[in-house]
Amino acid sequence: MSVRDFAPEPAAAPPFDPEVEAVLAKVRGRSPGPLTPANLADRQTQDATARPRPTLDKLSTDERCEFAELRVPGPPGAPDVTLVSARPRGLDGPLPLVYYMHGGALVMGNAWSVLPRVVEEWVLPLGMAALSVEYRLAPEAPYPGPLDDCHAGLVWAAEHAADLGIDPDRIVIAGKSAGGGLAAALALLNRDRGGPALRGQMLLCPMLDDRDRTYSSHQMSGRGLWDRTSNATAWQAYLGDRYGTDDVPPYAAAARATDLSGLPPTFLDVGSAEMLRDEAVAYANALWQAGGEAELHVWPGGSHSFDSLAPHATLSHDARNARTRWLRRLSG
Repeated sequence: MSVRDFAPEPAAAPPFDPEVEAVLAKVRGRSPGPLTPANLADRQTQDATARPRPTLDKLSTDERCEFAELRVPGPPGAPDVTLVSARPRGLDGPLPLVYYMHGGALVMGNAWSVLPRVVEEWVLPLGMAALSVEYRLAPEAPYPGPLDDCHAGLVWAAEHAADLGIDPDRIVIAGKSAGGGLAAALALLNRDRGGPALRGQMLLCPMLDDRDRTYSSHQMSGRGLWDRTSNATAWQAYLGDRYGTDDVPPYAAAARATDLSGLPPTFLDVGSAEMLRDEAVAYANALWQAGGEAELHVWPGGSHSFDSLAPHATLSHDARNARTRWLRRLSG
C-alpha cells in the first residue's frame, strides 16, 4: 500500500511516546480544539497573546550573541521584509548561516519567538549565524506572499554575505511545520530562479501536502494537537480559491512537485504518531527517486512538534541531537 492510499476509517494508530503522552494529557483539557475557519481569527489573537514577540532588547539579554533586526527589500510591490539575526560573539570570519522560517500553520507565529531556540540548538553549539524571517501571514497575505517574502530575504542575505559576515557557500534553509513547508517550497523556487547555492534544507515536521489524503492524516484524525481539520483550515487560509483544486503549484505545496532534481541535501524528521508523517516519508522517497540526498527520521511515538511540546523528553533530546549532527556535518 502506498503512503498516499488510506483506509476509510483506520482502526488503530501508533501510540504516543510515554513522556510525550504525559504532556499531551496535561494540555488536552486546555486545548481550544482544532483550528477551523470559524475560530481562526480568535486563535490568531490568542496566539499573539500567548506568544508575544520578544523585543530586540530582551533577546539581547543573552550576551553570548549579537542580535539585530534588518529591514530588507521585499518582493516587488510588497512591504520590506524583517530579518532577525543572531551571531555568536567573538567569532570572526564568515560563518555558516541557517536561514529559518517559523511555524504557526501559516497563520500565526513570528520570527522573534523562535530565535532563542535556534540560538541554543545551532548558533552557539555550531558557531553559526542565523536569520529568522518575518514573513507575512495568511489569510491576510495568502500564497505567494509568505513564500515571496522568504525568497526576497534569502536572496538579499546571499548578496550581502560579506556585510553580514556569513559564507554564501554554506547557507542552510530550515523550518518547522508551516516553516518546513515554506523551506521546501523555497528550495524549489530558488532552484528554478537560479538563486544562491544552498548547502542544505532542513524540514522539521513539514506541511508539504495540501490534499490531506494520506493514510496518516486519517489515522491520526482527532489525535494529538494537530489533525487534518486544523491542517485543512491552514491550507485553505493560505491557498484561498486554489484550495481543493488542481491549480496548486509546487511552490505552494511542495508535495505537488513532479521534479525534485537539483535540490540540496535534505534532512527530514517527523513523529510516527502525527498526521504529517506519511507526506514527509513520501517526500523523502521522492527525493531519493530523483537522485537526491535525504536523511529521514521518523521518531517513534512523536506527536506533531513533540520536541517543543515535551522538550525534556528523551525522544526530544534524540531528535535535537540528530539535527545538530546533520548540520555539523553539512556546515563544517
